[in-house]
Amino acid sequence: MRTKTIKKNRINVITLGCSKNVYDSEVLMGQLKASGKDVVHEQEGNVVVINTCGFINNAKEESVNTILEYMQKKEDGEVDKVFVTGCLSERYKPDLEKEIPNVDQYFGTTELPGLLKALGADYKHELIGERLTTTPKNYAYLKIAEGCDRPCSFCAIPIMRGKHKSTPIENLVTEAEKLAANGVKELILIAQDLTYYGLDIYKKRNLAELLENLVKVEGIEWIRLHYAFPTGFPMDVLDIMKREPKICNYLDIPLQHISDDLLKSMRRGTTKDKTTKLINEFRAIVPEMTIRTTLIVGYPGETEAHFEELKQWVSEMRFERLGCFTYSHEENTHAYNLEDDVPEEVKIQRANDIMEIQSQISWELNQAKIGQVFKVVIDRKEGNYFVGRTEFDSPDVDNEVLIDATKTYLKTGEFATIKVIEAEDFDLYGEVLVS
Repeated sequence: MRTKTIKKNRINVITLGCSKNVYDSEVLMGQLKASGKDVVHEQEGNVVVINTCGFINNAKEESVNTILEYMQKKEDGEVDKVFVTGCLSERYKPDLEKEIPNVDQYFGTTELPGLLKALGADYKHELIGERLTTTPKNYAYLKIAEGCDRPCSFCAIPIMRGKHKSTPIENLVTEAEKLAANGVKELILIAQDLTYYGLDIYKKRNLAELLENLVKVEGIEWIRLHYAFPTGFPMDVLDIMKREPKICNYLDIPLQHISDDLLKSMRRGTTKDKTTKLINEFRAIVPEMTIRTTLIVGYPGETEAHFEELKQWVSEMRFERLGCFTYSHEENTHAYNLEDDVPEEVKIQRANDIMEIQSQISWELNQAKIGQVFKVVIDRKEGNYFVGRTEFDSPDVDNEVLIDATKTYLKTGEFATIKVIEAEDFDLYGEVLVS
């Protein structure tokens, strides 16, 4: 018996995991809308599609728990059908079908046409760039490639996403134009590996040429680069970053570790010296650049000496933005053959130690910003504050600028000129400069 009335034939898409999944959900929703379907994102609907993440243990747990939660709702008559797609489904489909058999159907990461058919919709090839964006109206993710050819020992992405496949420049420009026409001002370029862009279809690393084309799109004011692999980074990208005001002075470049022993075991194709030289080169060519990196602690064989070396290096390099993850032992990866020999509590302590160092660095760098003036995009209003970002900050992961909403009115999605009046570890407080 139904306990609650939910609008019939409404498809509710739920997104778990990273920005690549957000993008995939938006494409799915765009296709559904084009087929005349009533589709919503993380609201109420009697048909549910869960776009899962299967990257590390925490993400897998969240995905499984979400599936179980909706299976209970199905049993209680609150929803009629539940479909599961995404990385977890790609990676563990046979196990999931066995363990949670009452899901209506499981789909992998490349089975969008099949999923649409199950939802009573047709896959429309002509819909390049037609997406229902789920991010705030001022920014959107632009996925420039799928999959990854890197052999990193700890990573299951190639298992779930397949080989690297670049999207042609003309398709990405079309998509950017459509986003701009809908009011998007900031493009966040994502891929499993931006550095590799173009090698498969243009036989050369072609990120710079893509950027040359994207800066011409009317209405786009910021273009931000996420997830660049350090080995083989195309240095011509820095020339256009320096020259073109639309390209944010920002680069997300996950480095994972710095000990030569661990970099070799991780199959990263680089060394401590090469990595340090690369970062110093970035800063020499584009001194204004903010560099975001991510690190892994507790990888198999990481000794106290390795960890001390990492801590020392983090202190010396003074990254503007840094995140730290504990190692997750993933089956079918190369590192799964190694012993997961760092205890969980040691992994957590090491991650906390790194973030404590970073917190101090961030505080010091933020103090230097007091009195400076920045162009800030306003993402949202929260309580008594408008919350915005500078070009040096990505949504959800970086610093935010808080502006007192009781003293001034700002429009979300618009840019404002802000003077920093106060700074904390990870937040800036600012006031609007009236021109």
